[in-house]
Amino acid sequence: MDILCCPLDKAELELEAEERDGDEVMSGRLVCTKCGETYPIEEGIPNLLPPDMREEGESAA
Repeated sequence: MDILCCPLDKAELELEAEERDGDEVMSGRLVCTKCGETYPIEEGIPNLLPPDMREEGESAA
């Protein structure tokens, strides 16, 4: 968490964990403390793509 930041404005991210496996977060989201943008965590992997790029990737799948 110390090295992660919002890709839009480089502000800190707050973790909102929904499911954990020991110390590892399996699902939840990261929320920017400055702009409020959210980044999902699925299967232990945070998706830090900006929102417009994230939507393109999901529709192509």
